[in-house]
Amino acid sequence: MQQIKDYLDQLATISQPDWDFFTSKLQRQCIKKKTIFLKTNEIENHISFIESGVVRLFIPKENPDKEITFGFSFKDQFVSAYDSFLTQTPSAYQLQALTDTTLLSMTYSDLQEVYKNTQIGNLIGRLTAERLFLLKSKREQNLLNLTAEERYLKLFKERPELLKVIPLKYISSYIGVTAQALSRIRKRL
Repeated sequence: MQQIKDYLDQLATISQPDWDFFTSKLQRQCIKKKTIFLKTNEIENHISFIESGVVRLFIPKENPDKEITFGFSFKDQFVSAYDSFLTQTPSAYQLQALTDTTLLSMTYSDLQEVYKNTQIGNLIGRLTAERLFLLKSKREQNLLNLTAEERYLKLFKERPELLKVIPLKYISSYIGVTAQALSRIRKRL
């Protein structure tokens, strides 16, 4: 619980009663490596804080080589099929643990209670949503403005640990190139 407390303390000062109420709604989940824990067409009912591990967000295809990886979430970040969570409608994509992953999760209804019953809940929710939006916006801008090679270099400058835990086929999909093109980029560097 200390990791999520440290994260939230960066956003705002939380009173002890608010913290106690918030943590009473969290449930720890341990997810094994390679497990898909939200499937397409399921409604996302959780927003989760990653205590440890890496999660991949992807659009599945009949041919697994054609899957589209469009996001990764890491330790000390929130993860969710956030559009499905907010609208309580079926997800168009899946969430998969790429490593053994430990999450602190809260249901949609419990989050609504936190918003309703704490002084700080709405502020934390808004600031967390803003951070998720900024990550999404930054990714979109990178896809539009940077070459594949620049996206690859930027990704590993910001997250050098990726190479150790994420298969290259997911990285190539994430930066928008084929595995062969990524191989050529890596040879040039």
